[in-house]
Amino acid sequence: MWEQIRSNKRRSVFLVFLIAVLLFILGYVIGEAAAPGAGIVGLAVALVVWVIMSLVAYFQGGKILLAVSGAREIAKEDHPQLFNVVEEMTIAAALPKMPRIFIIDDMAMNAFATGRSPDDAAVAVTAGLLGRLNRDELQGVVAHEMSHVVNRDVLLMSMVGVMLGAIVMVSEVFLRGLWYSGGRSRRYRSSSRGGGQGQAVMVVVAIVLAILAPILAQLIYFAISRRREYLADANAAILTRYPEGLASALEKIGGDSHRLVKANKATAPMYIHTPFKQGRSAAGLTSTHPPIAERVRILRSITGNVSYRHYQQAWAQTGAKDASRMPASALAADKALPIRNGEAPADKKDARQRMREAGDVLRKVNQFVFLPCVCGLRLKLPPGFKHDHVRCPKCKRTLAVPAAQLAAAAAVGETMRQQAGATGGIPLAKARAAQDESPLEITQRGRGWMTFKCSCGATRTLAPNFEGDRLRCTQCGREIRVRRP
Repeated sequence: MWEQIRSNKRRSVFLVFLIAVLLFILGYVIGEAAAPGAGIVGLAVALVVWVIMSLVAYFQGGKILLAVSGAREIAKEDHPQLFNVVEEMTIAAALPKMPRIFIIDDMAMNAFATGRSPDDAAVAVTAGLLGRLNRDELQGVVAHEMSHVVNRDVLLMSMVGVMLGAIVMVSEVFLRGLWYSGGRSRRYRSSSRGGGQGQAVMVVVAIVLAILAPILAQLIYFAISRRREYLADANAAILTRYPEGLASALEKIGGDSHRLVKANKATAPMYIHTPFKQGRSAAGLTSTHPPIAERVRILRSITGNVSYRHYQQAWAQTGAKDASRMPASALAADKALPIRNGEAPADKKDARQRMREAGDVLRKVNQFVFLPCVCGLRLKLPPGFKHDHVRCPKCKRTLAVPAAQLAAAAAVGETMRQQAGATGGIPLAKARAAQDESPLEITQRGRGWMTFKCSCGATRTLAPNFEGDRLRCTQCGREIRVRRP
């Protein structure tokens, strides 16, 4: 695994170097086009832009990607199966820390990983993917994304993406500035004595480079993205010991008709499959990912045992020209693992249940309250619901909406009296502060899932196996005590 990481870095260094050279040449030429002898200034400006964007990407890139995609962090009680899968793959990949888990409110099937290191990694999946994949398929997708974390692909693509963004920004500023400075070319012509002709040639060269540089940089960026996908597929097959799980998931993802709403060209390479629906083949230079049919064919060609060597052999069987990218040292130390058996095929009822669970996760992260009735119906109350009671539409019973109340009111009153001292009373602001700092209390009834509202309006969920006597609100940090009748 570590040899694979080193090899992945070595192969990518040259491409990253090309993008850096392209950026600095562009800055230098634009500087010379602006004024003779100002090439160094243009290069310095390009360098400063790149450094600033790199710092932002390094320290905040993961948060920005999660925010742009609309991802919401979930807890274990929101979707226990997803958490169990991530925990299993964390152990299998020998990561020092379990990645945080996010869900994206989108019916398109996709996923991505982010984080500059395993210590601050995160995995995000869409609701559509969560609702349509069985456990083996979900495990394959999670293993693929966590392989990107292990291989440091996330950091690599973030930094390369920043360099691409810097090239695009410098080019756009130059071209737009040239467009809006209408009489500049006439001034060049009027001052054509001496070096004027050479300056005009430099302007033309700068224009051509400003147009071509973003295109060339994007092609290199896409080439790096395609290359890392094959290695992540191989790692996922080894981590799960079940290549068919990822193959089946990719097949479903490739056949999905939904388009990811919040994806863009900058974030597209971060996903397991291109979020933009393309034609029959996505094998061209402008594709962020290898053809999904080829990836599926490679995975399904692995039989008996799974290893890097078996993956490379299956890759070669597809007739791909770059099927020998696995380093020889890694293949020599490779260890084959027997392919395990998958779970039984799910029936339509299981598929519907998965989709309902995915919808429930979205409602939980959006602060819905789940209220079970004895008749079997489970009511889902929106966050704006203000009433203390609701009538069940099925059996017409009146149900109380669970809400955490002030715990031990007498104790609160005693605290207020102590603060009052001999005066016999305290200011209203202090009384409210004492009330705000006191813990809340909720009564857990039964052993099923239970959601309730904190006084701040946030909803919390108690899992059936919750055995603690207290927890804290994730929004306001207030302590909530759990009583049992």
